[in-house]
Amino acid sequence: MIPTTIAILYFGLFASDVYISESRFVVRSPDKPATTGLGVLLKSTGFTNGGDEIFAAQDYVASRDALTALNRGGSFEKAYSAADISIFDRFNSLGTGDTFEDLYKYYRKKVKVDHDTTSSITTLSVRAYTPQDAQRFNTQLLEMAEATVNKLNTRGRQDLIRFAQIEVDEAKQKAREAASALAIYRNREGVVDPEKQAAVQLQMISKIQDELIATRSQLRQLRNFAAQNPQIPVLETKAEDLKAQIDEELGKVAGDSKSLSSTAAQYQRLALEAQFADKNLAGALASLQEARNEAQRKQAYVERIVEPNLPDDALEPRRWRGVLAVLALGLAVWGVLRMLFAGIREHIG
Repeated sequence: MIPTTIAILYFGLFASDVYISESRFVVRSPDKPATTGLGVLLKSTGFTNGGDEIFAAQDYVASRDALTALNRGGSFEKAYSAADISIFDRFNSLGTGDTFEDLYKYYRKKVKVDHDTTSSITTLSVRAYTPQDAQRFNTQLLEMAEATVNKLNTRGRQDLIRFAQIEVDEAKQKAREAASALAIYRNREGVVDPEKQAAVQLQMISKIQDELIATRSQLRQLRNFAAQNPQIPVLETKAEDLKAQIDEELGKVAGDSKSLSSTAAQYQRLALEAQFADKNLAGALASLQEARNEAQRKQAYVERIVEPNLPDDALEPRRWRGVLAVLALGLAVWGVLRMLFAGIREHIG
């Protein structure tokens, strides 16, 4: 009878009415794998459920940062410390627990976040002692959850583009260095492309050789049929000049350290480095463009399914159920104690 009487007094006279405001939302993203239930429906519209963003929003709502933002100007503490709230329900009713940690423990009892993994729907519930406070705090927390998701989106886009831009800048620097090294080498050696210049030199040597063959053939004929012809010395001199010219041109192509063949190896290395740097730059630019496109596409959205409601009736405490529960528990404890004492008396007797 004693606990039941106390329960009747508490639930009938002291317990304050609790109003509950609920809101429901999903976090969806265009590039994340769909789950089941509602996720399949969202996927059919081109969106799927966001995974990491959902848990980030939930953790933020239940965090101390959320309480700090919600209690700006002491609004949360004032709403739950009003004099019309029961001394058993209000915050810091005895004046001994006015720290932020005490307020946070109290906050965790009034704000609840539930996530349904099947439908990916998150339910945010706020308990307050006036309908307006319950709806107001629920709306603010929902807006903060949306801001958290947007912040993650912004940071992800910035990081994605920033890393791609760094790669482009490094590729540009390497391409400039490779082009500069190739230009310095060309100016120093006085060549544009040793392979092409060697090809031109070889064509020239081939023409001179053809002319030398023709000259020697003509000289041979004159020696056989007109040994005293005055053109013979002239042709001999011409053949010697052509032979010397061929040797000189061959020396430019191959032979000493200044020949085209000796410079071709270093030129090819520098040219390959320049080509590789250009291809690397082209790839980095393509990656940057892809990162920008991905940043525009890779976003998560908070979609409100149910707006925070303004409760018109107190759902808690459930007074009759509380009284009956205390009565049932009291009867059970009374029965156990009675049997225990009866056993003790029988044992002693």
